[in-house]
Amino acid sequence: MDGSISACPDPGALARAVGASMFERDRASRSLGMRLIDIDPGGATMEMAVREDMLNGHGTCQGGFIFALADSAFAFACNSYNRNTVASGCAIDYLAPAFVGERLTAHAREVSRAGRTGVYDITVSNQKGAKIAVFRGRSYEIKGAVTDTSDQA
Repeated sequence: MDGSISACPDPGALARAVGASMFERDRASRSLGMRLIDIDPGGATMEMAVREDMLNGHGTCQGGFIFALADSAFAFACNSYNRNTVASGCAIDYLAPAFVGERLTAHAREVSRAGRTGVYDITVSNQKGAKIAVFRGRSYEIKGAVTDTSDQA
């Protein structure tokens, strides 16, 4: 099998296999306590609890951790087709602070995917549903597959 979405009869199963494979190797996301909650073709949802060691001098979650959560959800969403895909650019807008003990959720959704490029919007919210940040990522497909899908057919 070539690992493409067309080679797998169930795109959702392929996305889940890709997500499991990526998460197993993703030391950065795991070290921050992130969890992959859901993945489907072009989308992903990840969670992360704000810890004491993530607070800045104002007592709120340092923006880099919020960015990392959004960026991880972006990575899982754009790789969900089992094509190695990297970021070509991104931007984030912080809308509200996040505090210790809050559980942040990043929802990534594909806006456009054409040829080797894609655009993804990610919304980061807390457990009360308040929007913390919005992130837009641009992706670029490179050579290769994320995982072997020969057992997915």
